[in-house]
Amino acid sequence: MTSSLAIVQQAYAAFGRGDIPAILELVANEVDWELVCPKSLVYSGRRRTREEVAAFFAAIPQTDNIHVFEAREFIAAGEHVTVLGWERSTALDTKQDFESEWVHVFTVKNGKVTRWRGFLNTAARYGH
Repeated sequence: MTSSLAIVQQAYAAFGRGDIPAILELVANEVDWELVCPKSLVYSGRRRTREEVAAFFAAIPQTDNIHVFEAREFIAAGEHVTVLGWERSTALDTKQDFESEWVHVFTVKNGKVTRWRGFLNTAARYGH
C-alpha cells in the first residue's frame, strides 16, 4: 500500500501540473475538506464529497491568480501528513498581489485523503 506521505506528494505533483482529476482520484468519496477562511471567499466552507472538492478547486482561479505555489516541508506521522508551504498570488477582486505561508493538514486512510484542512493568511489578500 502506498504511504500517506506518497499520496499527499502525488496530490501536490498533480496540482503543480494543473491535473485536478488526478487529485480527485486521491480523495475519498466521503471526505471532510475545508480551507479555514472568511465566508466571503468563494472557496471557503466545508466539502463532504469528491464533487464538492472539485468545486473547491474550480473556485480558486475565480478568486486568486496563483503565481508561485510551493510545498516546502512534509511532516508525516502515520496516516497524518502536515505540509508547510508558501504562495505568491494576486487577489482578483482587489488586484492586490500578496504572499502567504500556508499549512495543509491531511488524513489518509486506505490510500485516500479522508480529511484536509488548509490555513493561510487571508488578510494578506487585502494588504494586511
